[in-house]
Amino acid sequence: MKRSICYRWFFYLSGLTILAFGLTLNTKADLGVSPILSLSYCVSELSEISLANTTFVMYCFFVIMQLALHCLEKKKSVILLQDILQLPLSLIFTRVMGIFVYWIPDFAEDFSGQFAGTTGFRIIILVVAIICTGIGTAMSINMRIVANPADGFVQALSDFNGKNAGLMKNCVDGFCLMIALCIGLAVAHQPVGVGIGTILAVLGTGRVVALFNYFCMRKMKRLAAVAE
Repeated sequence: MKRSICYRWFFYLSGLTILAFGLTLNTKADLGVSPILSLSYCVSELSEISLANTTFVMYCFFVIMQLALHCLEKKKSVILLQDILQLPLSLIFTRVMGIFVYWIPDFAEDFSGQFAGTTGFRIIILVVAIICTGIGTAMSINMRIVANPADGFVQALSDFNGKNAGLMKNCVDGFCLMIALCIGLAVAHQPVGVGIGTILAVLGTGRVVALFNYFCMRKMKRLAAVAE
């Protein structure tokens, strides 16, 4: 029993770390960020606020919306507690992102004129980022401990209106992307953080999650004693 708990927390924390790394690496490729980060990235780039802090504010909004939806549904107190626990998780998660932001170079700027700064190499970095994002998402969700606020909000919306979670994920991504585009065009007169990488993240992350779950989910859940 103790071993399964250790496995569960190991997979969960590893998943969150890999997810934070993937999301940050996506921004460093400078080809367009993941849709869920497009809003916080845009605000960060147009202000003196760090990406970690703008992402934390956005995650707090997601948690508040979850609480509101669950209160309307009159969910049990344990569900509301799980929502609230996403706040400290968000703080820790975004601090880890801050470490990666500091540690990972900006490939286009820091390696200008070198192979590591070329579009071809940055596409490779983008692919690695999408793979890490998908794997991290799958690992953390499968352990069913405390959801990442973005994923928790998507699930809360899905439960509230009875729609497919995949559709709700597309809606939340689209909302963040639309607001980011509006802010970028209004302030910088051009899109900020939106590019080919954004499209590839939309298309690729879900496929990585599905592929990872196909090969690894059952074994991971068995080791961690998580019900199917």
